[in-house]
Amino acid sequence: MSDNSDNNKPNYKDTVFLPKSSFSMKASLAKREPAMVKAWREQNIYQKLREVSKGRPKFMLYDGPPYANGHIHTGHAFNKILKDIVAKTYQMRGFDAALVPVWDCHGLPIEWKVEEQYRKKGKNKDDVDPIEFRQECRNFAQKWVEIQAEEFERLGVIADWDNRQTTMDYEAEALIVEELGHFIMDGSLYLGQKPVMWSVVEKTALAETEVEYKDHTSDSIYVKFPVAKTNIVELQDASVLIWTTTPWTLPANRAIAFGAELSYALIEVTQDCDVAKAGDKFLLAKDLCATVTETVGITEYNTLETYRGPELAGTHCQHPLSQAGYNFTVPMIDADHVTTDSGTGLVHTAPTHGVEDFAAGKKHGLEVPATVGPGGLYEDHMPKYAGQHVYKINPAIIEDLTESRNLLFHTKLVHSYPHSWRSKAPLIYRTAKQWFVELDQTGLRKTALKAIDEVRWLPSQSKNRITSMIEGRPDWCLSRQRAWGTPITIFVHKATGEVLRDRVVHERIVEAIRQEGADVWFTSDSERFLGNDYNASEYEKVTDIMDVWFDSGALHSFATKRSDDLTWPADLYLEGSDQHRGWFQSSLLLSAKVHGKAPYKQVLTHGFILDDKGHKMSKSQGNVVAPSDVIDKLGADLLRLWVVSCDYSEDVRISMHGMKYHEDTYRRLRNTLRYLLGALNGYESQEVEYENLPELEKWVLHRIAEMNELHNQCSDNFDFTNFYNQLHNFCSVDLSAFYFDIRKDSLYCDGKSSNTRRSALQVMDKLLSHLLHWLAPVISFTAEEAWQTRYPEAESIQLSTIPEVPSSWYAPAIGEMWDKVRDIRRVVTGALELKRAEKTIGSSLQAHVDIYLDAAGHSLLKDMNVADLCITSSANITTDSIPSDAFTMSEVPGVGTLVSLANGEKCERCWKIDPTVGTHNHPGVCQRCDEVLGRDYAGVAA
Repeated sequence: MSDNSDNNKPNYKDTVFLPKSSFSMKASLAKREPAMVKAWREQNIYQKLREVSKGRPKFMLYDGPPYANGHIHTGHAFNKILKDIVAKTYQMRGFDAALVPVWDCHGLPIEWKVEEQYRKKGKNKDDVDPIEFRQECRNFAQKWVEIQAEEFERLGVIADWDNRQTTMDYEAEALIVEELGHFIMDGSLYLGQKPVMWSVVEKTALAETEVEYKDHTSDSIYVKFPVAKTNIVELQDASVLIWTTTPWTLPANRAIAFGAELSYALIEVTQDCDVAKAGDKFLLAKDLCATVTETVGITEYNTLETYRGPELAGTHCQHPLSQAGYNFTVPMIDADHVTTDSGTGLVHTAPTHGVEDFAAGKKHGLEVPATVGPGGLYEDHMPKYAGQHVYKINPAIIEDLTESRNLLFHTKLVHSYPHSWRSKAPLIYRTAKQWFVELDQTGLRKTALKAIDEVRWLPSQSKNRITSMIEGRPDWCLSRQRAWGTPITIFVHKATGEVLRDRVVHERIVEAIRQEGADVWFTSDSERFLGNDYNASEYEKVTDIMDVWFDSGALHSFATKRSDDLTWPADLYLEGSDQHRGWFQSSLLLSAKVHGKAPYKQVLTHGFILDDKGHKMSKSQGNVVAPSDVIDKLGADLLRLWVVSCDYSEDVRISMHGMKYHEDTYRRLRNTLRYLLGALNGYESQEVEYENLPELEKWVLHRIAEMNELHNQCSDNFDFTNFYNQLHNFCSVDLSAFYFDIRKDSLYCDGKSSNTRRSALQVMDKLLSHLLHWLAPVISFTAEEAWQTRYPEAESIQLSTIPEVPSSWYAPAIGEMWDKVRDIRRVVTGALELKRAEKTIGSSLQAHVDIYLDAAGHSLLKDMNVADLCITSSANITTDSIPSDAFTMSEVPGVGTLVSLANGEKCERCWKIDPTVGTHNHPGVCQRCDEVLGRDYAGVAA
């Protein structure tokens, strides 16, 4: 034996198989990721995916189009990342999962941005040639399509970026008009007069999806309508009392509505007060007398009579603005919408400016006056207020009411009020002639409701939401009085008002748009479309454009007519929950019209993105977290990991501070990959038959099988949060804190031919492959980096599929056994931690453990290397009674542990304490290490 002095000790470091990898601990994602994006593009990865996927079953996820009107925000990023995760997951499960990006490029979101540029230059859109303006809108949208495409691609989204679709493509515009033809030909598209939500700033009707509700301060007034004619004697010198927060609508008043089931009281003021004199009489709902009189300041009054609602029919009142030129009477009418929830129980009714008012007016044959023009100015024929703006007229109306002594009380009220989410201006209801899609006479509503039942809605309660929206929605207002969009391509007979329904003419229009774009509708003479069969002078060409939701709703037709990449119906639509009243709904209605069923098999919705306090993000609040903020600092993989960490069935919160948690999660995942890559450095498969694998390796394979089954279940339900939470626990608890910890000694110190070592490497190789395929849809850049580290010559991991899991791997009995073994190990680990805290030991390898077990526990461990299992130098198991001073845990009965110092010296190669150290040819090593050195490292000095 050689001299064992310090100066002459052999260096055994090179005989230990320490992990080694170029996969660094530091991710540097923000620097690495752009190079990978470039590489994927140069490799034409999307087209390669289509090539390797030929013949596979299709999985079609339609991309709901964002607006091309600015940089993407975190909501865009969340949605697109989630779609990318779905597509990549199904691709790796063996599907052909194409993702074709689409953009909404028509309508007010684009037009408004172009107008903003005009306003900054002091220009007026109305002074610009419409076709020139439309081209500017097209150019603007195209610019942002390009920018957003780059931003989405930077997120790691793999899609058909070279063949992306926009609603302003000529082919798309033609398909949209083609879809419109179904409504034209069966008569369900009609010109009607109904109140619609109207923006006087943008001068157009708005859809519900373009409306946001926020606090607004309104004038709150109680107004007297003096009774002019009645069959009720007691009312002859009384006033009917109404309440309104829209004084500007009073010039349009044509009635006062009462509830047929309500009771009304005639009260008389008995003492002078600020708002009334003794003897004044007012009619209002009986149940509201106390509230109203207290609000306005009437302190003393008597109730003279009470009446049921129907008794008031036949009573007429003087218009309260008679001195301003509205010198006519208005009737009292019954209406279903009158309640005693607020106000006076008697409702000022202006059929021009309210949905319920319009319905009541239609029922009773009231006039629907043209009160306010598109820009919010009173029409020229309106007495006194002609040319004045509805936003500014309230003070003048209140002054006129005061002078005529018809204003009882005036205050201010802050309440939730509809605003345009673009201009931020308050909206009005305005009755005007618009083009509507009829929902009931042709059975469209009924067909759509039936189709809803055939769709899988996630979360399940979203089915109730869209059902109620379809059930309760009015006819679809299709027309917009704007310039930029797909035109409503119909001709109307000037004399009869009839819509021309001619398939040949319609097909001629569609083909012209397909060749030249929608501008052709505005630039071509009517004769081009009408041909020789009709006299163009007898027809008027409609110049309204379509609601943009019709545009995007028609996207389902792309799948049936565009390319082999797309299939119909879609396997999945995936958008924010607001799309129940937007894209989900418009797509459903159009598809129900054309195909009689929904365009999607499944619909998944996610919540809105909020700041860490649960507030909506806005620049004015300074709480915006932009995708670029995260990407530039932490990398896109961190943003992607955040997406799957969220319960997206609800609203989702984000903050840069909160991303710290996801950094820690990412670091654990990366370190798991790094350890495996290091352990597998230079490894070439030497297959060990399953039967010859140690039980611990069989358990790892069982856990892989369990995780793979969970992966399939979760991806079937699009519940990625559950799977990736479980995967993180698998990496940190099952692998890092258990399996890797136990196997380090064998991996580092066993001989090259060791069955345990060979088995561990074989299982680790399979484990790494599964981990990378599970992680690739989420932390795509990291998985790619790790894949290229393991297989430098291989193509992208995105082109491969999840390896199959042999049925033999799934072994529930082994899983149950190791659950029990790990419980026993917990008691041992607890005892070691206690001794470490007491400074009795430092490393667990300094320890010997005596483990006291019941018969079942002893049977589990008797054939195992218990010292390796507990990471101690030696161990003993016994069925003797548990000593009173043994460490125990109440949750693991029948197990006790005593810890003592291990007997022997420290092996200089494996660091275990062993009594055989110093008794072999190689100095300072244990028997195991001596045998390895003699067999595998003959050149090491002995």
